[in-house]
Parts: sequence; C-alpha cells; structure tokens
Amino acid sequence: MSIFQIAWRSVRQRALASGLTSFSMGLGVLLVTAVLLVHGMVSKSFTDIKDLGYNMIAGAKGGKLQLVLNTTFYLSEPVENIPYTFYQEFLTKAEQEKELALMAPEKRGDLKDGTYAKNTEFAIPVCLGDYYKNYRVVGTLPKFFEDFKADNGTDPRYTFREGRNFKAWDEEHGYYEAVVGFVVAKQTGLKIGDKIAASHGGDPNDVHTDSPFTIVGILDPSGTPNDRAVFINMEGFYLMSGHAKVEENEKVGAEIGGSAVKRRQPLPIKQREVTAVLVRTSDPFSPIIIKNRVNEGNVAQIVMPVMEITSLFELIVTPIQTLLLVITVLICIVSGISILVSIYNSMNDRKREIAVMRALGARRTTVMGIVLTESIILSVGGGILGWMGAHILLACASPTIEAQTGVQIGLFDTAPLPRWLEVEVPAAIIENDWIGPFFSLELLIVPSLILLAVLVGFLPAYTAYRTDVAEALSSSP
Repeated sequence: MSIFQIAWRSVRQRALASGLTSFSMGLGVLLVTAVLLVHGMVSKSFTDIKDLGYNMIAGAKGGKLQLVLNTTFYLSEPVENIPYTFYQEFLTKAEQEKELALMAPEKRGDLKDGTYAKNTEFAIPVCLGDYYKNYRVVGTLPKFFEDFKADNGTDPRYTFREGRNFKAWDEEHGYYEAVVGFVVAKQTGLKIGDKIAASHGGDPNDVHTDSPFTIVGILDPSGTPNDRAVFINMEGFYLMSGHAKVEENEKVGAEIGGSAVKRRQPLPIKQREVTAVLVRTSDPFSPIIIKNRVNEGNVAQIVMPVMEITSLFELIVTPIQTLLLVITVLICIVSGISILVSIYNSMNDRKREIAVMRALGARRTTVMGIVLTESIILSVGGGILGWMGAHILLACASPTIEAQTGVQIGLFDTAPLPRWLEVEVPAAIIENDWIGPFFSLELLIVPSLILLAVLVGFLPAYTAYRTDVAEALSSSP
C-alpha cells in the first residue's frame, strides 16, 4: 500500500474533522481566488481601452481622470463643454462639408482644413449629460459605429444584433434615431421601433418628451462600456430643449423631398458645443504634437486614456487589491494552522497505530511522509474546492456584475500574471484559449498550498517520527 493510500485512509477515518479543516482552507482559497479574479477582470476592462479604437480624448480643461472616466466609461459627470469649432480642428474641409450637408451654407461659417487634420486618422464628437433611466445617453455621429475597426483593421468594431446604425437624417424619423447597447436592451426590454425620451441630467422631472428618439438598432455585446449606453443622433441631441448654447433655436418647417417629416434646420455652428472628441492619430508622433499645442492654449486639453487609467491603478486600485490579497492570504495561513492543530491533536490517539506500522517494518521517514501527505491532502483538496467555488460563484454572479459595471466574468476566466511574473508567450500559443489557465496568477495557488501544507505538517510529522515504538505498544489501548 502506498504512502498516499495510507494517508487517504487516515483522512477518511476522521472524516468530520478532516472535512471541516479542509473546508476552512477552501474558504480561504475561495477569497484569494475571488480577489484575484475580480481585480484581474476589472483591470482588464479598464486597461484594455486600446480596443476602443482611439488613443486621445480632447475635452474641457479640468480633471484629466474625470474626463477619461466620463467619456470612456460613463462613470462620472461632464464638467464643461468645448466649442464645436474646436472639434472641426481635427477635420479636413471635405469632412466638414460632408457632416454639415444638411445645414444652410450661411450657418456653417468659413470652412477650412483643421489645424490637426493632417495628424488625425479620425475624430468623433460626443455630447453627454442626458440619461435614459440609469443609462448614459451619448449624442454622436453615425461614424461612431463606422470608423472604429476590429483587430483585423477591416471589420467594424461594433456590430448590430438587430437593426442598423442611426442616420444623420432619415425620411421616416428625421433627426431622432437611436441605437442602444446590448445590456441596455437586455435590462430594459427595448426593441426596434420603440421610442425613448431622455431626461436632462438624470432628472426624472425633466424629460425631453417633445423629442422622442426611435430605436433603429441594438448592438451585439462588445464587452465595453458601450454595452451600457444609449446612442442618439447628435443632430437630434442639439435640437432638444436646453441643448443649444443660446436660447434662440432657428426652425424651418419646409418639407424636403416630399417627406412626411418636417425638417428643422440643424443647430448653427455658433450654438453648438461638444463634451469631448475621441481622436485616433495617424502616426506615433502626432499625439505629442497635438497634446503640446492644445494644452498650451485655454480652450481644451488633450488626455491620453491609457496613461490616466494606468496611474489610477498604480496609485489607488493596486494598493487596495494588495491589502485585500494580504488579508485573504492570512486567512489561508490561519486555515493552515488549523490543519496543524487538527493533525497534531490526533497524534496522541495514533501513537499505537504508528508503533504498529513501525513494528511491521515501516521506516521513520515513511511514517513522517504519511503525516506530511495527509497535511497536503487536506490543504490541496480544500484549496481546489475553494478555487472551483470562486469560479462558479463569480460565473453565477456575472449577469448582475455585467449589468451594474459592464465587466464580463466567464467560468473559465483566470487572473492575469502580475508584471513581475509576466513572460513572453508566442503569439501562436496565446491564440489558443485553453492555454489561458497555464499563464495565470492562479497557477501559484497549488504550489503555495503544498508549501503551506509541508510547513504546518512538519511538527506533527516530526512528532510521528520521534514516536517510541516500545512505549507506544506497551501502553494500554
């Protein structure tokens, strides 16, 4: 009979005590794994913003981090707006004429190539401040869903589960078309053809009932904050009450092309503002050039989202995660001590058993190995159950977490390696999803549990090693 079989039989003989001891270790590992998973998934959702398709944000001067959280993650409130003419600095004259084709020429002003047009691959304006229920309403242009590309550089980054992209002007709905994110549609039950009215600043008593938007598209899930947003045509956003820079709002009631919808003249340039501009530069040096020139002025500021989120994690999130991790590791150590106490307390009852094994020819090292193996079984067994429990628990809670934060956690998602443990992995390996768990911080759990089991099991194992055979056999059973 092998050492493992003997140790396993000993564990089974004390099933209740062994089960409770292993359960306490499982709880500790469950907490450690949950902390690692949650931090890893949240970190990934924040730091992988390169997938959103832009590398700069232009917005009003003020808090840089607030601008990123508000514009990219919809987690904060906009402080101030910037002139529409500043957004035009990122466009060529042809692009401006195309976007303002519905506006009377005298309302456009003098159009010319923008100062940063030659450094810009694309620029997309966003207007924020309104809500639909608890979800942010984003006023933007149709190119929001046209210019962002997937990793292959050709397919669109955002695709439609149902319907289509909204248009700047539609014969049936006019300026008032909307697209909703996957989470919004799932949580609210909205469908194609439904009409929604945004509330100004989230105030339920200030709803734009005079300007309802018709839903024409529902996005596929993207795993980004855009799943939790409602996107409306920016031309319609400007025409809602209270959104013009000045009170006067010019209207034109003439029908265009026999349309059943009377077209209002778009808001003039001088009355327009945007909350921010999402910019993708055309070369690696342009961000430095644009940032220096813009930040020296008093109109707006340029923020690099990756830098701001990285700073947030290094200064605030990572220390908190480290503290939680230390606390959960201490819980595992306490659980390990409970294994020590459980096995050590059983040694007095097992002296005769050990003496019999010795009398039958078992060596001292064999007896010591049996006790250490028993400690490892309790530690690793409980740890594996705790690890599985953490994954199952978070997978069950994933729909709620996704609805509240937009963070998706799958059953087989793993915690990423910390920077000091990162290794270069060939691209061919990374493409295989099954390889993920083998390059995860969780791969340290089992070796750590074995080490902990050996350390806490050494004292009872040494006690077994020192057992006097003659004394144990001569004592009464």
